[in-house]
Amino acid sequence: MHQDIKEIQKKVEKESVFIKQLTSEIGKVIVGQKYLVERLLVGLLADGHILIEGVPGLAKTLSVRTLSSAIQTKFQRIQFTPDLLPADLIGTMIYNPQNGDFTTKKGPIFANLILADEINRAPAKVQSALLEAMQERQVTIGDKTFKLNEPFLVLATQNPIEQEGTYPLPEAQIDRFMLKLSIGYPDRKEESEIMERFTHGGKIEINEVITPEDILKARQVANQVYVDEKIKEYILNIVFATRDPEAYGLKIKDLIAYGASPRASIYLNLASKAHAFIKGRGYVTPEDIKSVGMDVLRHRIIVSYEAEAEEITSEDLVRMIFDQIEVP
Repeated sequence: MHQDIKEIQKKVEKESVFIKQLTSEIGKVIVGQKYLVERLLVGLLADGHILIEGVPGLAKTLSVRTLSSAIQTKFQRIQFTPDLLPADLIGTMIYNPQNGDFTTKKGPIFANLILADEINRAPAKVQSALLEAMQERQVTIGDKTFKLNEPFLVLATQNPIEQEGTYPLPEAQIDRFMLKLSIGYPDRKEESEIMERFTHGGKIEINEVITPEDILKARQVANQVYVDEKIKEYILNIVFATRDPEAYGLKIKDLIAYGASPRASIYLNLASKAHAFIKGRGYVTPEDIKSVGMDVLRHRIIVSYEAEAEEITSEDLVRMIFDQIEVP
């Protein structure tokens, strides 16, 4: 087994060279936000969609746009609004009166990187159209089904403070996002640099450093990253503690209405592999699990009315679980 890990380590070191290049290109535009950039790369490598939540002006949209500029791939930004229709997203059938036929006009969803800006502003029909694309990696227009190109990644943003004119995302759709990120303000030094960088005028050029083929190759290697049986048990203990906390010595059963779904176990495994790959390792450590655990679980634990009354959030519960579960 040690020999296998050494082989994986060599592959990881070879294929992860572009991580520094990609991070460097993004750093030309984005100041700080190391956590956000790293998680975007985790989603890219683990083939998982990402929901980014934060107040306006924290470079959510800019980070995604900059990432796409550094990849030789097709990018589409879709501004979600209350009057958006499914056809505006996936496309529609157009009637041709000359021959009496319908032709398919594909929508902006047919791209590799999709930025769904302010996703919670669109109505349920649009959300369901996006759900098919996210889960099945295909789109149905009329009676035809079209496969979406790989890589296909939805990076959605939402504003947590402005509720007027918004539609809460269905639980089924939130569960489809591998990671939910919560973005905070930059510190004073970072904000000073942001102010300097964006008040001088002039456009910052971003070089395309990788291709979609590079990403698909890196994904294959990331999937081979070694996960020990004890690490797998650790993942299962964390997820099962959200469903039956008393079995793990946690007195929080009344605070959890619904625990994490099996997707949590799958995504914790995949995201921790991608995180290890980014760090240049061919094996997963408990630190990888802890690093991505909050982002995988914060939107999968539904708190009870009692928790809401006590102002206890799902994030608080995730922290309690990680503090209690024994690390291998």
